[in-house]
Amino acid sequence: MPAASPDFLRLLNEHQPLLRRVARLYCADADDRQDLYQEIVLQLWRAWPQYRPGVAKVSTWLYRVALNVAITDLRRRTRAPTPARFGGVGVPDLPAPPPDGPDADDLAQLYRAIERLSQVEKAFVLLYLEERTYEEMADILGITQNNVRVKMHRVQDKLRQLLPLVA
Repeated sequence: MPAASPDFLRLLNEHQPLLRRVARLYCADADDRQDLYQEIVLQLWRAWPQYRPGVAKVSTWLYRVALNVAITDLRRRTRAPTPARFGGVGVPDLPAPPPDGPDADDLAQLYRAIERLSQVEKAFVLLYLEERTYEEMADILGITQNNVRVKMHRVQDKLRQLLPLVA
C-alpha cells in the first residue's frame, strides 16, 4: 500500500475526534474502540482515491465510511462468539466512566440508554450530537430529510422511554 498523502493525513488529523466518537458509540470496550478506529482509518485510506471533492462534502463522506464500517463491525462482533475470560467466566465490557461534574449521572444514564439503541438509531444520535442539520443527515444516511425527521422523532421517543429504565 502506498504511503499516505499529506492531504489524507491532514484530513485524519482534522477529523480524528469525529472518528473516535463513532468508535465510542459503537464499542464500549477500549480495545474494541481502538480496533474499530483503526479499521475506519484503513477503510478511509482505501476509499480515498475514489473521493471526489465537490460531489460530496468531506464530512459527509467521512461519516458514511465511518458509520458503514462501525455497523459492519458491530454485526460481525454480534455474530462471533464472545471469548471466555478469567478461566471461563465471562465478564461484560463496562463503558468508560463518565466525566466528573454536576451532569455526570445524567450523562452516564444517557450513554446506557444509547447502548440499548439499534445500530441505525445510534447513527442518528451521533449525527444529532454532532449538531448536523437534517439535510446533512439525509446526505450522510442516504435518505430523505422527511425520513430523517420521522426517524429522529422515533429515536427521541425511544430514548425518553429508555431513560427511566436505565436510572
